[in-house]
Formats: sequence, C-alpha cells, structure tokens
Amino acid sequence: MRNTLLLAILPLVMGLVACSSTPPAPVIDRLPVSKTSKVDVPVAKKQTSSSRPTYKAGDWRPDTYTVKKGDNLFSIGLEHGYYYKDIAQNNNIPPPYNIQVGQVLKLKSSKDAPTQPNSDGVEITPINTESTAISTTPGTAIAINEPKAIREPYSEEALKKPLPAAKPIVGSPTTKTPVANTAEATNKPNADSKTEIKPANESNEDIEWAWPTKGKVTASFNEASNKGLDIAGTTGQSVNAAAAGKVIYSGSDLRGYGKLVIIKHNSTYLSVYAHNNQILVKEGQQISAGQKIAEMGSTDSNSVKLHFEIRRLGKSVDPSKYLAAI
Repeated sequence: MRNTLLLAILPLVMGLVACSSTPPAPVIDRLPVSKTSKVDVPVAKKQTSSSRPTYKAGDWRPDTYTVKKGDNLFSIGLEHGYYYKDIAQNNNIPPPYNIQVGQVLKLKSSKDAPTQPNSDGVEITPINTESTAISTTPGTAIAINEPKAIREPYSEEALKKPLPAAKPIVGSPTTKTPVANTAEATNKPNADSKTEIKPANESNEDIEWAWPTKGKVTASFNEASNKGLDIAGTTGQSVNAAAAGKVIYSGSDLRGYGKLVIIKHNSTYLSVYAHNNQILVKEGQQISAGQKIAEMGSTDSNSVKLHFEIRRLGKSVDPSKYLAAI
C-alpha cells in the first residue's frame, strides 16, 4: 500500500520540478510605436542670399526743412525723395515755386504715412475719416407656436382622441439688419469704403532694376563725390527707364545735372537720369520698364555720358548693388 502511494505521488513531484527549472517565455511588445516616441530631427531652414543691401525700417526724413542758400524746390524734393509739386502744395507755394532762405517748409503730408499690415497680412491704407451709417430695413420673423404638445396621463380614452389640427404659421414683423447680401457686400467694394486694400507681398524693395543704357562705367559710386554711376556713350544714344514708374521731374532747373529726368517708382525709390541731350517724356507720365525716356548728351557736363542715380528715401545708394552684373 505504501509503495503504491509513492508511485502515485512521484510523477506529480517530477512534473513540479520540471516546471520550476524551465525559464518563462519572453514577453514581446507588439504594440505599434506611438508618434510621440519618435525623435524629432531638426530640419535646416532654407537660407536665401541677396546681393542687395538690407535696410532697417523707418523713415529718416524730417517733417520740415529750413531753406538754405542755393536751395530750390526741385533740389529739396530730390534730396528728400519727394515730388516738388507735393511740397509746393503742402506749403501753398504757386508756380514758379519761389522760396526764401530761412523759410520753413512742410515736407510730409498725411498721405505720406506708411501703410501697416493687419493680422490677416493685408495692408490697409486709410482714405478718409468719414463715418458710414449702416441702414436697417424691417423684416419678417416667422414664429411657430402651433400645434402645441399637451402631456396627458395614459388611458384608453386618451388613445382614442384625434390629434390636434395644425394651425397656419403666423409671421410677426420685426426689425433686423438684412443679411441676404452679406457675401456680396464682402466681395464687392463699396463706393464709400474707407479703406484701400493692398496685397501684403508688394514690398517697396521688390523692384526689378535694369541698366538704363549701354556703355563703359567711367565713374563709380562715391557717397562724397559722385552720387551715382557715370556711363559713357555717344550723343543721341538711348536712355531707358531702369524700372516702371512715374515721371516727377523733366527739365533743367537743378544746377550740375543738365537736362534731367527723375522717375518715382514707389514711396521709397527714385531714379535720376542726367546730362541728356534731349528729353522725350513729360512730368506726370507713366513709364514702363525699359521705355526710352531720353537721348544721351553732355548738357552741363564736359563729356557725353549718362549720370544715373538710385535714391532711397532721398539718400543716394550705390546703383551697382541693384543692377545685374554686366
């Protein structure tokens, strides 16, 4: 009997020993890797390079200017980047635009205020300060009051009752602001609108400059002695606009420049074309890039050449930094 009991217990003991000696199976995590567990690799930003100089924001020009000996309205406008007729209008100076030494001139006007982009990236330029009233017209609001649901306790009699008949819808007059043409009013500018919207990507610095004529550069830019480039050529050679713009001066009133053309490209940049033999454009004329505006000459100069300047807010800058290399 005892041997029989031992034989019965022995297989059970051997099984327990075998289980204890076998290592547990490895646990493998087959769950997908979460997105947050990825290592963020910094991406290099694309760098853009340009040969053009960069400028800090802000306008250095004063609001007023005191006339000095030798000044005239044309030279003051050129030195400060303003149209001389605008200065004359700001100070009520009639033609022939005579000014006196010591006279204080108002240079800036309200229209010279720079535009500011709003939160949507759109530049908004104020045009006037008049308020515009929004009129309202009476409308009709629809009120649905019938049929009303009445709660009754459950009963056989309630089930047998017919449903109440629907009553006609009654409209009650109310006053509200019409909204039917909201989309049309948003997309179509009003004639009395107080703002002028301009694309924000139109920067005053984004001008495609081109050489105004062909020839050898005989004098380069020097801030102290030569405020532009001197390009040699022959009498009658074409002088072309370096960029699109508006002619704001055409004449020979500035000493040392001879027959002169000045083009305003935007509120920041002017270009100057001096010593011409003949001028082919008039003040106020819109000019396209590359259009012939004059013929080369030697007026107020000892040689045939074009004196070409680029002025930023009235200050002379080196044209070679804006023009493509030849």
